[in-house]
Amino acid sequence: MYRMSDEEFQAAIEEALDAMPAQFMDALSNIAVVMEEEPSAYHLGYDEDEDYDPTEADDLLGLFDGFSLVERANGYGDDIPDVITVFKGPHERCFDSRQEIVDEIGKTIIHELGHYFGLEDDRLYDMGY
Repeated sequence: MYRMSDEEFQAAIEEALDAMPAQFMDALSNIAVVMEEEPSAYHLGYDEDEDYDPTEADDLLGLFDGFSLVERANGYGDDIPDVITVFKGPHERCFDSRQEIVDEIGKTIIHELGHYFGLEDDRLYDMGY
């Protein structure tokens, strides 16, 4: 396990975004990328009043919450941004060095952007994300 400050983790997210190909970044519309310490009850599909342990979801490194471009084709209000959340705690518990965490943040963001572009998990895993 490797620990990072919130500032270091946020900088790693920015580093990953800066490394994204321009054509991907140019295609994004009304989307935010944020950091959370741990997945919340909402992220894990629990009711807010249910007990849950976010550390049991270490395989949840990130989450896309919004409408894919495919879904937007049927009309989209564009009023509330879609969100990619990158979870710090699971990254720290799953990887043993700063470089591993930075690399995995990049993979996590690419995976979640894949959902934004309409790709399903199976396809993203086949692609290595």
